[in-house]
Amino acid sequence: MTERAPRYVALGDSFTEGVGDPSKHLPNGVRGWADRVAERLAKDQPGWEYANLAVRSKRLRHITAEQLQPALALRPTLITLYAGGNDILDAGTSVPLLLAAYEELVAPLAATGARLLLFTGYDVDVSPALRLLRKRHQLYNDGVRQIADRYGAELVDYWGFEAYEDRRMWGPDRLHMSKAGHKYLAARVLDLLEVQHSVKLKDWEPAVPRTFREWERAQRRWIHDWVLPLAGRKIRRVTLGDNLPPRWPTPVVVPPKGGLRRLVKDQGPPAAQDRPGIP
Repeated sequence: MTERAPRYVALGDSFTEGVGDPSKHLPNGVRGWADRVAERLAKDQPGWEYANLAVRSKRLRHITAEQLQPALALRPTLITLYAGGNDILDAGTSVPLLLAAYEELVAPLAATGARLLLFTGYDVDVSPALRLLRKRHQLYNDGVRQIADRYGAELVDYWGFEAYEDRRMWGPDRLHMSKAGHKYLAARVLDLLEVQHSVKLKDWEPAVPRTFREWERAQRRWIHDWVLPLAGRKIRRVTLGDNLPPRWPTPVVVPPKGGLRRLVKDQGPPAAQDRPGIP
């Protein structure tokens, strides 16, 4: 009986889908840290299979309803889960109830026997108005740490990564990582998996302080381009992920050379790319 190929399955929202790391060659127009991890795994050990079920804007309840059973059916050997970040930003969210639902999601994933990686969330300093959410973030992250310990999962403590204090690690919406941010997170995950890689933190010159006029102009642009559209979607009760499929819904064998872009070039885009989303 031949040994089953190692299989990585990623669950979550925009964080894991790859929003902020654009790529016109890949499904939904993004790449992201999970793709980068899958490619490095395949380079280190050819034969790795990869599925990414994450879809932007999903709340924890959506991830449980839409991604849990498909993930279990794929019989993964490695699972990554990030969920709850969108819930924390919603008004009226009860952190204890959210953590209870999170544990209900983690338990069956842990029961598969796969290596399971969980993530704390990063407290992005988007705006002084959102600093009120800091306590909620802290409570949720403390709960995630406890659940990881309880179920024998490994923890990627994203909350404590000082590199993300640099605004260049974030995209223009200030909520999603930039390409550099995704690369760095991939490196930290690979470190935890003890897989060799060559990814290093970008060696930037110190950020040039902005004048008040530059800061004020950037604030107005951010509100116009990102805050108002987001508020409009909340009023209409729609999200960018409502009609968007997962990027890699079925496992693909990741080419050790050329990675997933090579796969798309050789085989054509998977079904998930037939309905591109908005990065």
